[in-house]
Amino acid sequence: MLEKKGLLRGYRILLLKRYFDTGFGLTQYVKYLIAFFGLATQDIKTTLIIAFVYALFCFILGFLYYHYRFVETDNEISNKYNPIMREIRTSINKETFK
Repeated sequence: MLEKKGLLRGYRILLLKRYFDTGFGLTQYVKYLIAFFGLATQDIKTTLIIAFVYALFCFILGFLYYHYRFVETDNEISNKYNPIMREIRTSINKETFK
């Protein structure tokens, strides 16, 4: 793979970032609940613990999202309803079956 040859710098750290970002994107509304909890209770220690557990959960969820290939399904669904991809697939099918 390219990362073993040193051709991609920071591959591992960016992969870890992608896992976290994906999990965070899937559960983004939870951050508002944590913020509301922190404002309502004024308990900084508990709020930070909840935020840390949430960050860890985001990472694990993102990892599982890639590991079980849900990202490929998500991309395929996006491509199905994308007008440009629909046109590309139609033109490829017409060229293939001539």
